[in-house]
Amino acid sequence: MKTIGQLAELVTGSVVTGNPDTEITGIEHDSRKVGKGTLFVCIPGVHVDGHKFIPQAVAAGAQAILTTRSDIEVPEGIAVLQVPELQPALDTIVPFFHDYPARTMRVIGITGTNGKTTTSYITRAILREAGYKVGLIGTIQIMIEDEVLPIHNTTPDVVELQHTLAMMRDKGMDYVVMEVSSHALDQNRVAGIEFDTAVFTNLTQDHLDYHKTLENYKLAKAKLFDHVSEPGTKQGKTAVVNIDDAASETMLAHAKCAHLTYAIDKEADLRATDILVHANGAEFTLNHASFGKMPLKLHITGIFNVYNVMSAVGAALAEHIEPQHIKTALTAFTSVPGRFELVKAGQDFSIIVDYAHTPDGVENVLKTARKIAKKRIIAVFGCGGDRDRTKRPIMGRLAAELADVVIATSDNPRTEDPDFILSQVEAGVKEAIGTKHHEKITDRRQAIFRAVELAEKDDIVVILGKGHENYQILKDKTIHFDDKEVARDAVAAKKGEH
Repeated sequence: MKTIGQLAELVTGSVVTGNPDTEITGIEHDSRKVGKGTLFVCIPGVHVDGHKFIPQAVAAGAQAILTTRSDIEVPEGIAVLQVPELQPALDTIVPFFHDYPARTMRVIGITGTNGKTTTSYITRAILREAGYKVGLIGTIQIMIEDEVLPIHNTTPDVVELQHTLAMMRDKGMDYVVMEVSSHALDQNRVAGIEFDTAVFTNLTQDHLDYHKTLENYKLAKAKLFDHVSEPGTKQGKTAVVNIDDAASETMLAHAKCAHLTYAIDKEADLRATDILVHANGAEFTLNHASFGKMPLKLHITGIFNVYNVMSAVGAALAEHIEPQHIKTALTAFTSVPGRFELVKAGQDFSIIVDYAHTPDGVENVLKTARKIAKKRIIAVFGCGGDRDRTKRPIMGRLAAELADVVIATSDNPRTEDPDFILSQVEAGVKEAIGTKHHEKITDRRQAIFRAVELAEKDDIVVILGKGHENYQILKDKTIHFDDKEVARDAVAAKKGEH
């Protein structure tokens, strides 16, 4: 238990009004989560000002308020901690309040444009095979061993993240494997976390709506390697880096710790050779000084997954996991929800659902589909609204080049007009489509039904962009929408036609 006075001592220029010995049981910025003894954080948002919810927070049991303002009114007996700047104060206060949970567990951070989720799941599988208890913080969900919690951002804000880490510590986790987004690094949501191993997968165009330039995006990713290089309470810090990617030089330059490199094309500490990718999986040999050669037969396919496997193995080697545990876990690993996931509904053609929503992701998935395709590839995809617009025509052009049939549709349009988004995608499609079949169907359900309707024996329908997501974000609401469910419905409808 901490007091308001103890928290105030950490922040230069802070002022306590009320009793400095007021004890705090938790920290929340959502008044709906407040309980007895909570410190309620007033965040002045763009749409909603947290100060408006002080009465609700106090009614729910809040004992103190954290604010940057000096003019707020609170009921008698409620302490106020006023700080000069909110975010730096939270970055300092929240990890301290929870007794720095990341210091008591090994923390593996994974960053990169593509591959973070699959790498995190494979890493988790290896660590669990080696007998460790593992927490996972990722795009799809938070997991504490097999307990699943929902997640709203790839990397939660410092209040949610430290609370989650404290839960993991209290439940006896040995390791935390977490995806670390460029937004989280840029906004310092990972404040107070001592990383032990940092993994870089790759860097391709994404999030330029936020970062503005690829250079800014790259430097945001590099901050993870600054973090892992900081002196801490734990020993054995390592940067695991894909040196086939041009941005690797920047990551390694920021990593003032041990380096473990991996690659297919270049000489590296960990290398994959003799690669054979086929419809049902991949076979290759891993090469590393600690174990020599490790031949593998995996249930996941695609060159991109060979890289993901090396990312995870690199992290495992950095953490001194025995080779036999690595091989056993890899051999048993099957899939990650929404990542090159096969939808089987008794049809005589293939349906693959994938989260790919960047030019590089679309290219990787369609090239992998091409390697296993007996006949045509029918691609269904769109681009999200309120996000990087420059990638839309690029993704359209790639789909037109790599698929045989292109159906452009809506993704998560958010506040943008879906037809306007599609017009930007279409510009790229028209550049490269030639005489191939091409349709534009704004309604995503109709687009998936149309793709399934067009599919013939041994074709592959590839549905891109949403993967594991079971919702669609529209202008005025969020609706339930699951590409896999819709694909199954479409197959059932098609069977009913005959």
